[in-house]
Amino acid sequence: MWIITVHSTSNVQMFEFDNQDEAKSAFKDIKGCKYLSHVIYYNDFDLAEAH
Repeated sequence: MWIITVHSTSNVQMFEFDNQDEAKSAFKDIKGCKYLSHVIYYNDFDLAEAH
């Protein structure tokens, strides 16, 4: 899962994406202070072993 976190003076918004391509495409269009994170849960063994 990919998360974009956007910080502004009044709030924080988070957007969730299933794949990296979607997240990177949206990341380009979002204005402001933003972070792109790849979240791997401890029980996602297939993803954890790939990294």
